[in-house]
Amino acid sequence: MLFFSSTKRGRSPQAGITTLLVIGFMGVFMVILGTVTSYALEQARYGRGLFAREQALHIADAGLEYYRWFLAHNPSILVAGSGLVSPYTYSINDPEAANVGNAVITASPSMQCGALQWLDVTSVGRSIAGVGFPRTLNARYMKRSIAEYAFLYNSGVWFGSTNVGSGPYFSNNGIRMDGTTNSTVSAAVSQMYCDSSFGCSPASWQNGVFGNGSNSTLWKYPASTVDFSGMALNFTTLKAYAQATGVMLNPTSVTVAGITQGSTFSSVGASDNKGFHLVFKSDGTIDVYRVTATNGDTVYSYNDVVGDFYYSYPIIASQTFVANVTPPSGCALIYSQAKTWIEGTVSGKMTLIVADTGAYVPSIIFNNNLTYATTDGTTGLTAVAEGSLLLGLEVPNNMTLRGIFVAQTGLYGRDYYIASSGYLPAADYQYVTRTSLTVAGTIVSNQRGAVCWSSGSSCASGFLARNNSYDRVLAFAPPPFTPAATTDFSYVLWREQ
Repeated sequence: MLFFSSTKRGRSPQAGITTLLVIGFMGVFMVILGTVTSYALEQARYGRGLFAREQALHIADAGLEYYRWFLAHNPSILVAGSGLVSPYTYSINDPEAANVGNAVITASPSMQCGALQWLDVTSVGRSIAGVGFPRTLNARYMKRSIAEYAFLYNSGVWFGSTNVGSGPYFSNNGIRMDGTTNSTVSAAVSQMYCDSSFGCSPASWQNGVFGNGSNSTLWKYPASTVDFSGMALNFTTLKAYAQATGVMLNPTSVTVAGITQGSTFSSVGASDNKGFHLVFKSDGTIDVYRVTATNGDTVYSYNDVVGDFYYSYPIIASQTFVANVTPPSGCALIYSQAKTWIEGTVSGKMTLIVADTGAYVPSIIFNNNLTYATTDGTTGLTAVAEGSLLLGLEVPNNMTLRGIFVAQTGLYGRDYYIASSGYLPAADYQYVTRTSLTVAGTIVSNQRGAVCWSSGSSCASGFLARNNSYDRVLAFAPPPFTPAATTDFSYVLWREQ
């Protein structure tokens, strides 16, 4: 008899559990793999973006450098802006990788009287590795301005113990620094000869910069020479600009853009006791007076032309109003062909030239306080004298001057006034010494001058305390035709947008 078993063979429960575990682990693995892969892809994309962004910066910089080359080979652009190409696309080629990107360069010229002052250049770089990551560089192409200095001297100079300065000081022929400064004090000579006029007895050779002043670690000598002949302005050219489109103070008339203002008058030119008196006003205009008579005094000066004692005419005795003038915005240049007294509140940027293309060499007299309507960089005055920049006698006890002041052939300073009969009238004795002089801007002097004439340890004539600071806001955006401290153009204010 045969017997058959009815028992049925089935799948083990453990097999199902294993399958579920495998599926679960595979799911987790796929999630992790997807996350890691996504992260890796994002990192790769991020890396390519960083590379493209970094490369774009170098491409933008290469665009600036190319444009500098282009400008150097097209000098007419740097004179009158003619031939300017903007915008310009410059392709950047790598010898090993062909084209790597493009720089789009645009240039915006600043013009005055038809002459270029500077160029604002923008370069936008894009890499073919990622055109969506551009970099933009902005720079100003100009000759470095004298406005970067607080003082710039062609001669030796002595800054006394009561002088407080902020900003670079420089001399081509040595500095005795007994005052307080917070910036570089530089001289182009390694040694200077110190005689009694510099306080040395006996006379001796000293370092290019020496004295008892502060921050001697910032003193530098010898430093590169500043070319004073190279920074000299061409008065004939500037006179033509003023006659055509600026303000021209002729010896017998005043014109704006060639149109006579007021009436003509007898000549005030080629004379030390006549000239023009300019009062700058906060509305941007200038009151022009013709000075018809002055009062004079016997004074002492370092001036190489007059030398020692001479008769000076610093005080206006009589004057007549001529006109209220507004310097044209496209040619904010005032040219005076006579001795000129200045004071008031300047508004807007303008430049005053006081020069005579003939034999007479006129000077500028600071007659009173000279200030700015604003100090945000929209206001500025450059005043250039063919002769000297002289602080008058009857000036405020606490005097303030703002501006960029240049004595092209003469000196900056105040004559040595002597409170004694035969030198000054008794009524003027009170003006011999003044308490303080504050100058915010730049002083450029060809010859040696003084604003404090010492007698022992104190000022016998001049300002007892002097405070000087350069105007860093105007250092890279000065008024038109401000002299340059270099002969070459370069980029300043380089920054990324």
